[in-house]
Amino acid sequence: MDRIEEMAVFVAVAEEGGFAAASRLLNLSAPTVTRAVASLEASIGAELFVRTTRFVRLTEAGQRYLADCRRILRQLEEAEAQAAGAHIAPRGNLVIAAPVLFGQQLLVPAVVDFLAAYPAVSVRLLLVDRTVLLGEEGIDAAFRMGDLPDSSLVAMPLGYIRRVVCASPAYLDAHGRPAHPSELTGHALVASVADTRNDAWQFVDGDTRIDIAIQPRLVTSTNAAAISAAECGAGLTRVMSYQIAPALADGRLERLLQPYEDKPLPVWLVNQEGRRAAAKLRVFLAFMAERLRGHPALMG
Repeated sequence: MDRIEEMAVFVAVAEEGGFAAASRLLNLSAPTVTRAVASLEASIGAELFVRTTRFVRLTEAGQRYLADCRRILRQLEEAEAQAAGAHIAPRGNLVIAAPVLFGQQLLVPAVVDFLAAYPAVSVRLLLVDRTVLLGEEGIDAAFRMGDLPDSSLVAMPLGYIRRVVCASPAYLDAHGRPAHPSELTGHALVASVADTRNDAWQFVDGDTRIDIAIQPRLVTSTNAAAISAAECGAGLTRVMSYQIAPALADGRLERLLQPYEDKPLPVWLVNQEGRRAAAKLRVFLAFMAERLRGHPALMG
């Protein structure tokens, strides 16, 4: 087994979390996988994994080496694809990251249509409510909301969203509709810990910022659960506007306090390759721009 093959085995063990799982994924025997990693460790002169009877975990050296291996394998794949004409005919696998509800509601339908249009391309969707590291995690492109501190990324704007307060019409008919953020203290509130600032809700009144300390009656671990609770009449919740676009459209939820909403947050599709991107990524970026720009859920 050559060095590139050993790197691919090492990446599989790291991503699958064990030697047995990697051997099943790669259709190799367990001893072959073990020898490949041992050969890499001997060549590098450092252990890549901490092995016990209960788990396999990357060492610090292994974590650094994993990022390098992913980059090298991706560059090799792109070089081979370009030589084979992939810059003319898109083909290969894409890894795309997005927030969970954004992926479920907006991205999955678009990706299904993209796959139908480009049958030689496959997509792996990583749906997580955190900021991913494109190079280190082997991700080709990611959807992000808000300001972009990393200037090395190539960013394509898609629209904008806002943090909005909403509740079910039934709850509001029974308890009244707040006309000002200060009136929130008289209502039942539902908060999600997915909102990192769930101890206060922020608003603006002209040039004045308003922070309303909240004491939610219900706290959930996901935005989806908070939205579901609001639809059931549990009270008011605050989430991103795109997350409740379907519920607003069919009347399950009602948007409140719009004059006091904070500034809109831009939505981006980012990548690291820019004009050097392989055809599979370039056509994906173009397809998503055409599909998502102007989408009602991304108009704030």
